[in-house]
Parts: sequence; C-alpha cells; structure tokens
Amino acid sequence: MPDLLIELFSEEIPARMQAKAAADLRKLVTDGLVDAGLTYAGAAAFSTPRRLTLTIDGLLAESPTLREERRGPKVGAPDKAIEGFLRGAGVSRDDLEEREEKKGSFYYATVTTAGRPAAEIVADVLEKAIRTFPWPKSMRWGAGTLRWVRPLHRILCILVDEAGANVVPLDVDGIKADNLTEGHRFLSGDVFAVTSFDDYETRLKRQKVILNPEERAEAIWNDATNQCFAAGFEAVEDKGLLAEVAGLVEWPVVLMGEIGEDFLDLPPEVLQSSMKEHQKFFSVRNPKTGRIERFITVANTETADQGATILAGNQKVLAARLADAKFFWENDLRVAKSGDLSPWTDKLAAVTFHNKMGSVGDQVSRMAAMAEKLAPMVGADPALARQAAEVAKADLSSEMVYEFPDLQGLMGRYYAEAAGLPNAVAVAAEEHYSPLGPSDAVPTEAVSIAVALAEKLDKLTGFWAIGEKPTGSKDPFALRRAALGVIRIVLENGLRLHLDRLFDAQLLRHEIGMQPTQEAAALRDALLREVAQHGVFGSAVRAVIDQIEGDAPDWISAVTEHKPDLSDDLLSFVHDRLKVHLRDGGISHDVIEACLAMPGSDDLVLLVKRAESLASFMATDDGTNLVQGFKRANNILSQAEEKDGVEYSYGGDPKFAEDPAETALFTALDTARAKIKPSMDSENFAAAMEAMAELRAPIDAFFEAVQVNAENEVVRRNRLNLLSSIREICSQVADLTRLEG
Repeated sequence: MPDLLIELFSEEIPARMQAKAAADLRKLVTDGLVDAGLTYAGAAAFSTPRRLTLTIDGLLAESPTLREERRGPKVGAPDKAIEGFLRGAGVSRDDLEEREEKKGSFYYATVTTAGRPAAEIVADVLEKAIRTFPWPKSMRWGAGTLRWVRPLHRILCILVDEAGANVVPLDVDGIKADNLTEGHRFLSGDVFAVTSFDDYETRLKRQKVILNPEERAEAIWNDATNQCFAAGFEAVEDKGLLAEVAGLVEWPVVLMGEIGEDFLDLPPEVLQSSMKEHQKFFSVRNPKTGRIERFITVANTETADQGATILAGNQKVLAARLADAKFFWENDLRVAKSGDLSPWTDKLAAVTFHNKMGSVGDQVSRMAAMAEKLAPMVGADPALARQAAEVAKADLSSEMVYEFPDLQGLMGRYYAEAAGLPNAVAVAAEEHYSPLGPSDAVPTEAVSIAVALAEKLDKLTGFWAIGEKPTGSKDPFALRRAALGVIRIVLENGLRLHLDRLFDAQLLRHEIGMQPTQEAAALRDALLREVAQHGVFGSAVRAVIDQIEGDAPDWISAVTEHKPDLSDDLLSFVHDRLKVHLRDGGISHDVIEACLAMPGSDDLVLLVKRAESLASFMATDDGTNLVQGFKRANNILSQAEEKDGVEYSYGGDPKFAEDPAETALFTALDTARAKIKPSMDSENFAAAMEAMAELRAPIDAFFEAVQVNAENEVVRRNRLNLLSSIREICSQVADLTRLEG
C-alpha cells in the first residue's frame, strides 16, 4: 500500500489563508480519492508561507473492480429508450437480461467498472483540486487559465512503496509534477529531490524550513519567553498574533527590541494595538512597572550581525508609528481634560448609525433614556446611568479611535477619567460593548450593566422595528451576538427583568423617533415620559392621547399600537439564542421547550432556574418514569375529552374510588398539590420536583390496578377527572407534553 506526498509550491500565501487552505487541500484530495475507490489509513496537511503539503498513508495501490446491476426500460420499449440505456451502461443488446416483475418484464444490465491504478486516480483528483481550489481571492498570470492565490511554481507529487518513489504523471498549465522542492528563499541551496514524507520533512528542516505551523508557533513562543525571562521581562500572550506570525515565516528568528523612552507613557493598550496591527510585534511588559517597554519581532532569516540591522529598521518604523499615536493621544487629552466632552458627543449627530434609525447621536439619546429606566432594575443610580450612556460613545469622535478603531470603549474610559467624570461612568464607557464574544467577561458594575443592556436592547429593537432581522447565516449587524450578550449579562448578574416590557418600550421609542420631528413635539415628549415611567403600552399612554384637543396626528395610532409580531418575534429570537447557550451547558432541547411554554418565559433567570431543575429531575429514574405516567394519563384524558366532547378538569371525588390504588392516588395528589403550589410560588423548583417525584409510585400502581374506562359511567368520569388532577398538578412545573421519550 503506497504513501502519497503532495506539495504545491508558490509565491507567499497570506497568513490568514494558510490554515484553511491546508484543510481544503486535504478534504478535496481525500474525498476525491475515496469517491474513486481509493481508501487510505491516515492523512495530514501542513502549510508554510510558500507551500501547501499533504501526506496520505496506506493508500490502495489501485481501485477495486466494481460490478453493478442496473434496471433498464420495459421489454418492448421504444428502440431509442433501449439504445440510450445501452450507451449509459456501456453494454450491447446481447448483454441484457430480461426479468419478470410485478409491473412487467424489464431489461437488466450488469455493469463492470475495471479498477484503475492509484497514480492515474491521484493525477485526476489533484488536477481537479488545483483547478477548483476555493481561495477567497485568486489571480491568473502568464498565458494560462489556472488561477491560484499567488503564482504557482511547482507541483511535487510522488507515490512511495517498497520499490521506491514514483512521480505521478501530471501537467497543469505547463507545470509538470516531479519529486523536487526548494528550501528557504534566502538560507538554502538549490532544489532537491525527496523520496518520502519523512525524507521531505527532514531535508526541509536542513534547508531552514519548519513545515509544521504548530511547531513554528511553539518555537517562536519558547524563544520569545526565554529572551524576556533572561532580561527580566514578560511577553504579553496573544494566540491570534502568534498564529499569524507563524504563517509569515518558514524559519523564525526571534528578536527583542526597545521602545523609545518618549513613548513609554502612552497607554499600554495603544502600544499593543499599534505594534500588533501595523508591525506584527509582540508586546513585552516590565513586571515591575506594568508598562510595555519592549517588543518582540520575528524575522524570516538569519543575519551575520545577529539581527541588529533588522532591529534597527524595525525600531525606526515603530518610532514613526508611535509618534503618530502620541500626537493623537496628546490632542485627545487636551479635549478630555477640559472636563467637557461635548465637542465629541456633538459630532455624533453627523455620524450615521443606520439610514433608517438616524445618527449615532440619536442612538445615544435612546440609550440614555433606556439606561435611566433600567437603572433601578439593576441597582444603579439613574442619573449616573444616563450620564454614562451620554458619554459612552464620545471616544468615537477622538483622533485615537479614528486611527485605532479596536480601542473604542477602552479610550472612552481613559478620556472619561481625564475629564474628571465619576469612576462608574468611566468604567461603563469601556464595558458597554461587552461581552463581545462567548469568552469575553460581562459587566458586573451596576451602571455598566444598565448602559450595556441599553446599547444591546436598542440595537435589537431598532433593527426589528425596521425589518432588518438576521436571515440564515447572514447577520451583518451582529444581532445574534447582541442577543447572546443580553442573555449573559442577565444570567451572570442574576437580573430579574421582564424582557417583553423592555422590548415594547424601546420599540415605541424607535417608532416615535421615525416620525417627522417638527410634528407634535410636545406630545412626543409626553409619550416618551410615559414610556420611560411605565415601559408598556398601557392606559398611561392612552391617557396622553386622550388629552389631545381635536384630531390626533396620523402617526399616533401607528406608534402606540402594540405589535406582538415584533416584540414576540424578538423574544423568540432571544429564546433561540438561549437554547444554544443552555444546550452548550448540557440541557437538552426538549427540556428547554417544556420550560419556555410556561408563563414568565421573558424572565430569563426564572426560565433557566426552572430548566436546570427539570433537567436534574429528568436525569433520575423517578423523573423519566413519572413523565411516562403523565403522558399516559394525558393521552387517555385527551382521547376521552375528544370522544365525549367535554373537558374533564374538575378533579375526582374520593368517595367514588373502588380500588385501594385509586384511593392512594387521590391522597398522593392532595399531598403533592399542597407542596408543589407553594414551592412554585417561592421558585423553589427543586422542592417542587421532589414533590412531583413522590407521585411516580402511586401513578404506576394506579395504572397497574385500575381500568380507567370502566363500564360504570360514573366511575369512568370520576377516574378521568382524577387523571385531570395529574395533568393539572404536573403542568404547574413545566409543559411535560413537550418532553421526548
């Protein structure tokens, strides 16, 4: 069984594309080989800036011969139909066999597909993979038709068995496959031939190329941390940057340089952002001062002066970059230290947030109103929450954030502190974007929570109001991330909020904001005050409308009419994100559905608490067996209600019980009802589940001993009403009909 080695050698492949390209090469080739009948034992793909490599072990030497029976047209069918079948099957009329079936006689042909040598199949599969490779961007060069991410120079393709290595015959636009490759662009000699993957990897390393990107990354980090430790510093870890730099070099040479003294007082995040984005440098921190004082750069070559010339050039370019950052920082500080951020906040009115939702200034106004309303619900001071929302996005107008957009929020905190604003306001300016991802921390300070929630709820309700919802995999405004952010903030801070009321209130704000600003300004303000106070479309809002003398403006009815298709649909969207969040925590989808069907599902803390208790209950034998008993009772009851045309919901009378098991169930239900109701009222779901578990044995005993549909009609109806008690009591905990199994 031969082994296969493939290398596609080109000009430099962008680092961000390398990992996916290696995976794509492996999938395209292995899928093609298997489809052609060649199985294999194992495969691995690698990448460097100039090559994609695939090695496949234990490949079949040839594809097996296949025999397939095909049914053709009916006997007596038109000649054209039979001839078409013969051409497709590759047989003659004499090779056909007639078989009698229920629907008549049909022609059958046995099609034999001869096996093919592995080299022939590999050539076809690899050429197709190269010509259809899914690069995000590709280019065509020379006179050929081939497109590749950068000009493709070589194709190495050999099959290795006991007899040695054989080149697979292949020609793609004049690039012929061979057994040759090249080492490092600057540090190696001429091309060389290889005989196997082990020989290939070993000789590449001698020619200053580390094939495995993980090995390059490990070498970079080990050298960087060792140099930092020796100098009394520590490298700032950045896994994303490490992976990118490993894709920029084939032979990493780690060098440490110094940052000019003039720039050491810049915020450390500014230094990190500038060095990472523009120079691909790692930051080096002085543990004694906490400042970023040095940097790590990774060269792709060795030099006689041990990298001194490279470092000198890098430091010169870095100094120019940091001089710009220092200029921005000092200009911004002059504005902030004046104590008045209005020069920045005023500019937000000229920045479009969305053409249907106005400017960023409009967004900030809505956020401030909502943050003030949310503040008492999350334990924050309303005035501080409003102030924090009003300045949270001020840094978007600063020179620093214009140059380094990834520093938004963080610079807002620095500038709020420089302006002498309360610490809670400064922290909220930084944290109101959080969480940005599943691993990002959520705000925990009350004012930060209010502003972060207001920002995300305003975005969600705004895009729902204009009909810009996520569709399929498309989510250009990151609304799924915003919904997950709301979920995490609420759950991790234990906030008892009714989201449907908040959605209603903010949807109304958006609807009012879309109306002509010159029309009924006083009425608009009155409506917004009522919304801020009550948060729902209630009698208070109607009372304002009733005070209007004469006819109300046309837009009034449009904005004050409750639209459940919007608010309920948005709540459903949040629930969908919650399902994913809980499933990641081990709670099954049917348990979540059973709890979502209960009242109060807009209170996420209550919902999750119920779901966790039900999931724990369903993990026990009592839980699974009780649900079976409940479903049996519910099915019998539902069928009887449909047949009789009545609802059995009054509960049975113990005096009509004829069997001890029946009497025992009456007693058990009374006991459970007395425990479950107060437990549910106090949200002690564990106690409610425990009380419900005690029903398992008497329900099982009842069904074993008693026939529900008794001949005596009085007894039958009493037993059906008894079953309705089971349904009524158990349904207080969750909608058990939605549980599977």
